Amino acid sequence: MSDTSFSEMRRRLKAMVLLPALAVLAACNMQVLDPAGDIALQQRDIIYISTALMLVIIVPVLALICVFAWRYRKGNTDATYDPDFHHSTSLELVIWSAPLLIIICLGALTWWSTHLLDPFRPVNRISATKAVDPKVKPLDIQVVSLDWKWLFIYPEQGIATVNELALPVDRPVRFHLTSTNMMNTFYAPTLAGMIYTMPGMRSTLHAVLNRPGKFAGMSANYSGAGFSDMHFTLYGVNDRDFNAWVGRVKRAQLVLDTPTYLELEKPTDKVPAMYFARVQPGLFDRVYQRCVRPGTPCMSDMMRHDQDGGAMPSMHGSQPPGGKKPEGGIFKGGSEMDVSPNRGKEPTKPSGNADPSDPRNRDMSRIDIPAPTGAPRTAAA
Repeated sequence: MSDTSFSEMRRRLKAMVLLPALAVLAACNMQVLDPAGDIALQQRDIIYISTALMLVIIVPVLALICVFAWRYRKGNTDATYDPDFHHSTSLELVIWSAPLLIIICLGALTWWSTHLLDPFRPVNRISATKAVDPKVKPLDIQVVSLDWKWLFIYPEQGIATVNELALPVDRPVRFHLTSTNMMNTFYAPTLAGMIYTMPGMRSTLHAVLNRPGKFAGMSANYSGAGFSDMHFTLYGVNDRDFNAWVGRVKRAQLVLDTPTYLELEKPTDKVPAMYFARVQPGLFDRVYQRCVRPGTPCMSDMMRHDQDGGAMPSMHGSQPPGGKKPEGGIFKGGSEMDVSPNRGKEPTKPSGNADPSDPRNRDMSRIDIPAPTGAPRTAAA
């Protein structure tokens, strides 16, 4: 085989190996590393810093593996061979101090970022060079994770959308999140980190979007058959375009009231964007309180009922004295506790003889002592 044909064959083999890897990389979406919001930007920086700190250990270790394999190969007669080596204080200090310092740095970074990027904490800046204007009120958006779609309610604007979210650029946003049926995760990679949504609970996420564009959002927690298509579109727009978008939604024909919501709550997948021109007041609170369906008591009412001593009547149909739940004896002092007579059975004299010195108490069961082979068996009392 000639050198030219060999080089051509080697080039083709390289292409065959690299093409699948390039195809896999082409399918990757780099939204996490290309943030459009300040919170996502700070989270990306934490990923970079953490990766760099870990590479401080990984890169030297991988390099030393190659160095040791080459230096102490079998054919290298110049390498020092010491079969009795067992300890080196300086080597131990290097081996243990470097990982310890990395762990300390990662721990400090985690503690700092956990408090700084707490989703419940309002944003204190629009970007690294722009502070929050205290006169600007955050945009409130109520988020409900349904099976398998996202419902966004804009209480100030009185509108709602499904699987479409529009945010004005450089304005703080405050999300209130809950779920209807099962636990889910709200995730817009270019905006902020993940936050869970759970039935009967309300969570909060503060964020800000810094540049216009069209971005992707998704569910990051498996929640059933339609999970893979539980996506939404995030639009970053300026104030003028945001007002135009709100006006377009208000021209829709649908109204999000109780019957419409109950129909929307049914499991469906691959749901296109939907717009609701009006929203029934207090709908999100009733979703969070799990009392959207008529006749269903809200969680706050049930808890208030229990606090007022209403749990006993609901169980036994009678009101306790004074309308209050009776306290157990553990919460009473000695003088407050009622002494009631023993209504049990009168104690009776135990049968048999209870005197330990009575010889009949030594009348035990018969014990047969095995006799040696060939000898008669005897019995002992």
